[in-house]
Amino acid sequence: MDSRKRSLLRLVALVMCLMSLAMATSVAAGRADDRSPAFPPSSHPAQRSGKPANGVVKPSELPWGGRTLLAGNRLVALYGTPGEPALGVLGEQPLDASLQRARELAASYQPHTQDRVIPTLEIIASVASSSPTANGDYSAEIDADRLRPWVEAAGKAGMYVVLDLQPGRSDFLIQAKAYESLLKLPHVGLALDPEWRVNADQVPLGVIGSVGIDEVNATAGWLAGLVKAGKLPQKLFLVHQFRLDMVRDRERLDMAHGEQLAYMIQMDGHGSQAQKSDTWNVLRTGAPAGISFGWKNFYDEDSPMLTPQQTVMLSPSPAYVSYQ
Repeated sequence: MDSRKRSLLRLVALVMCLMSLAMATSVAAGRADDRSPAFPPSSHPAQRSGKPANGVVKPSELPWGGRTLLAGNRLVALYGTPGEPALGVLGEQPLDASLQRARELAASYQPHTQDRVIPTLEIIASVASSSPTANGDYSAEIDADRLRPWVEAAGKAGMYVVLDLQPGRSDFLIQAKAYESLLKLPHVGLALDPEWRVNADQVPLGVIGSVGIDEVNATAGWLAGLVKAGKLPQKLFLVHQFRLDMVRDRERLDMAHGEQLAYMIQMDGHGSQAQKSDTWNVLRTGAPAGISFGWKNFYDEDSPMLTPQQTVMLSPSPAYVSYQ
């Protein structure tokens, strides 16, 4: 598993070196495409806060209705960064085409489950870099305003969005706060990727990163507070993992915010299905009670990649599936 993972990391490293130069023009590919809408901040239901003239905030709902994220719902996502094909399939086409691809991918799951399948975009909002970035944290943070057209268009289309963080030498809470304006939207959740969380003397791509549970809990607590204050529907709080040591002291995960957050561990390792099955079973062992599980399918690195039917038949059946 690790050797295949490292091969992928070396490929991604070629892209990382160009990120700082390309960020100003390449991230928001939808902005360069005439078909890509740039909605004003209050132009559609997913963006409206429901605050009446008297200033009292009304509880908001998910785009498809309701306030509990995974109640009878299964999320199927395209993963990547807008305008960056090497970082995932989300970046292989402009905005409108990505939305259509997400619809078609979700539709391929519907015959195999009684759950409602929600098309989802998992957007890498901060991209770990193997070379120093302008602020020295080895993570290229994409400005929230550059991602907004994609986030808002997905909400208008009835989809969910997950913002994925690769913090480098920064930490998850600091980076999550940089995207507060987007996380205040009712259809936007958060994913932490510890593979790309490194210490001050380490460099992304040089090591497999990790995070301590206190940082995870602090980030979850902050996000839950955002949900409570804004009377938002439940948000996805996802942690990527393919090795147990990527989340230190995982057994101490604070799941006290279950009303505000849908906690999930996503197994994102790739390789043969025998390898992935072993990783899936290891990660489930000793996991906090009540947590949900997600799965990632890799178009190029899995051998073979599971079909939608095979993916749904995993035990437990994953409530979240992303494609890279």
